[in-house]
Amino acid sequence: MNKDFDAQNIFGKGTPNTGFAQYFTGESFLNPLTKPGESAVFLANVTFEPSCRNNWHIHHSTKGGGQILICTAGSGWYVEEGKAPRSLEPGDVVVIPPNVKHWHGAKKDSWFSHIAVEVPGENTSNEWCEPVTDEEYNNL
Repeated sequence: MNKDFDAQNIFGKGTPNTGFAQYFTGESFLNPLTKPGESAVFLANVTFEPSCRNNWHIHHSTKGGGQILICTAGSGWYVEEGKAPRSLEPGDVVVIPPNVKHWHGAKKDSWFSHIAVEVPGENTSNEWCEPVTDEEYNNL
């Protein structure tokens, strides 16, 4: 990590994201900003090393739900199945509807951080799907 990114990443890198490492290509870090149960909304700063991305996944819900990403440092990607990739920079906000297959992560040459907001809903669950292939990623 470089000093410019460290200075920009005001919510902190956190610790290695070992609990979810199997759903990431590359190394990611997690810094919870709220404690589970202290609020209806869970917030965490997620930091990705260059080229790191999470697997395709879906935030299921029968009502409400989904996820919001608030980009805070570095440069990344958001890709929703069937849509054009979206380049992400600090200040960008991505509202991910429930039941939509997607992935997000860092660009090849940049660290990337976003705050992940789990939107409350009914009958919510996360489904982790297949990894983003190198071919898919390298074609961005």
